[in-house]
Amino acid sequence: MILNWVMENNSSLFEHFSFHVDKGQTPLRIDKYLMNFVENATRTKIQAAAKNGSIEVNGNVVKSNYKVKPLDEIKVKFEYPPHENLLVAENIELDIVYEDDDLVVINKPAGMVVHPGHGNYSGTLINGLIYHFENLPKNSSNRPGLVHRLDKDTSGLLVVAKNDNSMVHLSNQFANKTSKREYIAMVWGNVKDDSGKIDNYIGRNPKNRLQNIVLDEDSIGNGKRAITNFEVISRMNYVSLVKCTLETGRTHQIRVHMKHIGHTLFNDERYGGDLILKGTTFTKYKQFVDNCFKLLPRQALHAKTLGFTHPASGKFMEFDSDLPVDLKSCIEKWENYSSI
Repeated sequence: MILNWVMENNSSLFEHFSFHVDKGQTPLRIDKYLMNFVENATRTKIQAAAKNGSIEVNGNVVKSNYKVKPLDEIKVKFEYPPHENLLVAENIELDIVYEDDDLVVINKPAGMVVHPGHGNYSGTLINGLIYHFENLPKNSSNRPGLVHRLDKDTSGLLVVAKNDNSMVHLSNQFANKTSKREYIAMVWGNVKDDSGKIDNYIGRNPKNRLQNIVLDEDSIGNGKRAITNFEVISRMNYVSLVKCTLETGRTHQIRVHMKHIGHTLFNDERYGGDLILKGTTFTKYKQFVDNCFKLLPRQALHAKTLGFTHPASGKFMEFDSDLPVDLKSCIEKWENYSSI
């Protein structure tokens, strides 16, 4: 996929996407195909682009019901908000766990996007950060204050740098694997081993660019090494509660790794965890799981513990956070169910 931004008519900014369809692609409506490849692009937005003549295949404008074929060349553009509106300071309440002159530790709620991007132009953590803190340093991706990130529907602790020295110092710790990052996850199935280490290479899923997958040996050149250590906290019949400690921080790392070993995160829609993957066929069980999905309408993942060496004092600092209400309630519901 190729993405760039182009200003048209000196007023509107458009995101341009280009795709070369894989030779093994089965016929699929282009609106469904693009939903798998453009994050946060809804079918409504794609159909509107088609109506405006903004989707081309092999140089020809197509409608949203066009069936994608192997080796097709697709070009699509979506209107983007004016660039000056992308980083607007917004008075968003932040749950600040710790703050000093060099850094701030924030407990991010589930549902909050960390930085603006396609489909999420406001209400992000960065919009809130630049309101509350002035002159935040830019990271290598030009994003103010961000040392690392969490997925939208993952809750938990993040550290933000408040000056250039902190940005460099903290970023190096994450890159050199000297920071401490522990997550609590609830996964489908009874995890057999009490503990283990998952060490392999992760990269984009060629069949669904919104997913990452563990790559086979022939494809590791297209990915990055990812290492996750896990430890079972408890087993509750058809789900398990695990602690995951990261040695690396790849996109969706825990979600990909747990799925790879056969234990997809509970209610992780992107990776198939929003289906009943373990259990019985009884109607009462289905109703119970559906109620759990409603109680926790996101993947069961929380960044609970964060540790790092302070960039100024040189002292190691460690922060811990309580499980959010939605995850805690869902765990308790499973604990009660498994004790019956």
